[in-house]
Amino acid sequence: MKIVVAPDSFKGGMTAKEAADAIETGIQPIFPDAEIVKVPMADGGEGTVQSLVDATDGQLIHETVTGPLGTPVDAVYGILGDGQTAVIEMAAASGIQYVDDHTHNPLITTTYGTGELMIAALNRGATQLILGIGGSATNDGGAGMAQALGVQLLDATGTELAPGGGALDQLTRIDLSQVDPRIADTQILIASDVTNPLVGPDGASAVFGPQKGATSAMVVQLDANLTHYAAVIQETLGVDLATYPGAGAAGGLGAGLLAFTKSEMRKGIEIVIEYAGLKEKAQGADLVFTGEGGIDFQTKFGKTPYGVAQATKAVAPNAPVVVVAGNVGQGIESLYEDNVIDAVFSIVPGVTTLADALANGPQNLSRTAENVARLIAKLN
Repeated sequence: MKIVVAPDSFKGGMTAKEAADAIETGIQPIFPDAEIVKVPMADGGEGTVQSLVDATDGQLIHETVTGPLGTPVDAVYGILGDGQTAVIEMAAASGIQYVDDHTHNPLITTTYGTGELMIAALNRGATQLILGIGGSATNDGGAGMAQALGVQLLDATGTELAPGGGALDQLTRIDLSQVDPRIADTQILIASDVTNPLVGPDGASAVFGPQKGATSAMVVQLDANLTHYAAVIQETLGVDLATYPGAGAAGGLGAGLLAFTKSEMRKGIEIVIEYAGLKEKAQGADLVFTGEGGIDFQTKFGKTPYGVAQATKAVAPNAPVVVVAGNVGQGIESLYEDNVIDAVFSIVPGVTTLADALANGPQNLSRTAENVARLIAKLN
């Protein structure tokens, strides 16, 4: 019997690898002779670096880079097992965790550190980058990232723009002569499920700016500045990004990447499935376990359990797909409509505090997996 175990992390409780280990602990006594294939997963958001490093026997690299407020931060990225692919979460360098209610200010926060991580990965020999772009503290259109790559964003006096989205209205000229030459030869996959354009009522500033500390006046200013930024990019590079779907991700970092690098935007779960080799590893599977901290009707829209279910059903259509989760929310009946998920179970044994649920997560997950395995063994 072949059993594939491919969970996401259980946020605040277990990494994806720890969750996979806990599921294995539960099912192994019931199926002692089974081949258990563990594939830690993620959907492009938090935990993607760790999951892909674990799934490919890669390594984590620490780098000191510029944080969103211009101060040094310790950021981690991954080199996958092939030695050629780096995976970066922009939040590691430019994330909202580096600001608080007193310091958040999207007029000045910068993605410069994200660009520094990209250069650090190239210095390690990477020829391809996977870049997850959720959880930003920024609204600079990726300008800081571009500057770290060598793009010169100049005002009317020929002076480099100051950090942050508040300076973009001063952009007069873009000079690409100092861009690191390796960028042109580096394929970048942008892992993002955000489809918002760069500007307008559904754009980066209007939708995500308030989460990063933007007042209503700041939103108007930032949106106008990004509109100007997009116009200069179009004039210089011939690329219209103002209304491009996904350009507004991470405060417009999507636009900056699409403008200044050789990038392709894809759903995060699709990228992780490909680079973790999930479909190849699931060939001939008899049973599949997946899961994450919480599951509800939104799981269909790019979340790990649904992506795993689709991918494994494509290569092992008769293998039951079982989802285990810390919290089972509303609307899960919709997850059964496409016949890719076969059952959903909560691992929480009863009324408990969040602290206890997190602390006991591995044991609860193992017990639930064991109980599911006992039922399947009986039916077989």
